[in-house]
Amino acid sequence: MEQKILRGYARLIARSGVNIVPGQEVTIASPVEQTDFVEMLVEECYLAGAGEVRVDWMFQPLTKLHYQYQSLENLSRVKKWQEEKYRYIAEARPARIHLTAEDPDGLSGIDQAKYAQAQQAVYKVLRPYRKAMENSAQWCVAAMPGLKWARKVFPGLPDEEAVEKLWAAILHCSRADGPDPVAAWVEHSANIHRRCQWLNSLQLRRLNYKSAATGTDFTVGLIPDMLFCGGAERAAIQGVDYNPNIPSEEVFTTPRMGEAEGVVFSTRPLSYRGVLIDDFSIRFENGRVREVHAGRNEEALRLMTQMDEGAGMLGECALVPWQSPIRESGVLFYNTLFDENAACHLALGRGYSSCMKDFEKYSEKDFAALGVNDSMIHEDFMIGSEDLDITGVTAEGKEIPIFRNGGWAEL
Repeated sequence: MEQKILRGYARLIARSGVNIVPGQEVTIASPVEQTDFVEMLVEECYLAGAGEVRVDWMFQPLTKLHYQYQSLENLSRVKKWQEEKYRYIAEARPARIHLTAEDPDGLSGIDQAKYAQAQQAVYKVLRPYRKAMENSAQWCVAAMPGLKWARKVFPGLPDEEAVEKLWAAILHCSRADGPDPVAAWVEHSANIHRRCQWLNSLQLRRLNYKSAATGTDFTVGLIPDMLFCGGAERAAIQGVDYNPNIPSEEVFTTPRMGEAEGVVFSTRPLSYRGVLIDDFSIRFENGRVREVHAGRNEEALRLMTQMDEGAGMLGECALVPWQSPIRESGVLFYNTLFDENAACHLALGRGYSSCMKDFEKYSEKDFAALGVNDSMIHEDFMIGSEDLDITGVTAEGKEIPIFRNGGWAEL
């Protein structure tokens, strides 16, 4: 891949992604792939004004070995240095960048119940620090190609060619292969904001989903004063705009906890912590998951919905047209960051309190009373299809077409 294009992508992440405040610390969580690009990204963060940039390296095969050989007791223990690290991040509020490149099947074969129990125990200790980090500072998730990921997406190609094709797909879908990615994102974000303004003007209280092709027939309740959001967001403490996901095509909101009825069918695989869940359906009753089926890794899906009290309820409704450039690329990424932006999706688990108008004024108890779901997980799964219709319903019962035949009904 041309160095000039990669440099533009790194600049996009540093400036439009986390939009570093002069002197701010930056942390980058990165797999041990594409170290030359990570070096480039670190330099772009410094050029954007970072006071210090730290890289935390990740290696998925080691994670698998840990879960295979360590005891549940040891995996569930949070060491003092680990807790202090989270405490420091919560207090220092660095801009956080997470690069994804993992093998979609990289944790296949581990004991899913053991994995879930360890994660539950760790979350109980780290929850206060994670809550303190929410809505306080900029963060951005972006991608770079890993070899095993590239082999999954482009099977049969020589390794070097597969990685190059995945680089090209990532850059194209991230709007980073043109002459000025930063300017492209300013325009893209403005278009998304126009969609949000239209939806917020409707004052919707419910969304009805129907797809004859997949069988989805589903209704979800919405919270008054909860906004549809998308594109650039505002960091509460730093007061700057940033883009949490590169790429992003979605307009999303946080639904009302406990108001979900019907069945939804997946239209793309879900990559969940190194395991691919495919060909699945979820049935909701009284707002909670009551039944799941999957053609692949059904047990992982079931355990996901049981991680804690909120894991079996919804935390996000996201609208993405079937004409998304990611779907039209023809690439199935086996990666939620991309595949969620190829189709409408829902998320199980934690809701986004930042979608609430004037969210800074509310406490955690206030959000719970308003119906914002809380959970240790937030897992997106794709339900969009070419024939998906979504109808909004106002407080007065007026029905307004939002999606027709997989695309926006207005604007």
